[in-house]
Amino acid sequence: MNFLGRGSRNQRTFRPKKSTPAGDKAMKLKRHIDATLGSGNLREVVRLPVGEDLNEWLAVNTVDFFNQVNLLYGTLMEFCTPATCPKMAAGPKYEYRWADGVKIKKPIEVSAPKYVEYLMDWIENQLDEESIFPQKLGAPFPPNFCDVIKTIFKRLFRVYAHIYHSHFQMIIKLEEEAHLNTCFKHFMLFTSEFWLIDRSELAPLSELIDPIILGS
Repeated sequence: MNFLGRGSRNQRTFRPKKSTPAGDKAMKLKRHIDATLGSGNLREVVRLPVGEDLNEWLAVNTVDFFNQVNLLYGTLMEFCTPATCPKMAAGPKYEYRWADGVKIKKPIEVSAPKYVEYLMDWIENQLDEESIFPQKLGAPFPPNFCDVIKTIFKRLFRVYAHIYHSHFQMIIKLEEEAHLNTCFKHFMLFTSEFWLIDRSELAPLSELIDPIILGS
């Protein structure tokens, strides 16, 4: 695993940006996302385009959201350390433990940076697994694809929750507040559109989320 730019705010990501899944359809959907993002209407951006396959839409957007969270967390890596964040938490009420069901079957307590490292490795492995995210045109998605997507989004949300609760003042100092808020709004509108995260999981940021979903 290659952690690029550790300890440098000028390096905006701690691993290479993930590419959109291969194939003409995936690239078409990616161009659609980029074009609609330019309109500024995030509710329109997240909607499944007419006539498109839901799984392909979820796959392309998952790569985009993975890259967004990777980028955001990369700006905070020198401030989010085992010393400053010995637990992966979102305020005093919520603590997250890591398990992937394969290498680590029983949830373990780890520091926030270690949790994010485990998470990004795990997501990258899912994205690289062709039986889950098929690269060949017309290859079928697995029956449990939506479950995998939901787990990815649930865990990406936890990174947002940690950033807002533990590092928001630093985000303000870095003058990245507007970017963070826009990325989070985009993320939440997408998860709401496709019911990807259970309501109970959203509790750490409910005060931020309710106005986004209600449109105020």
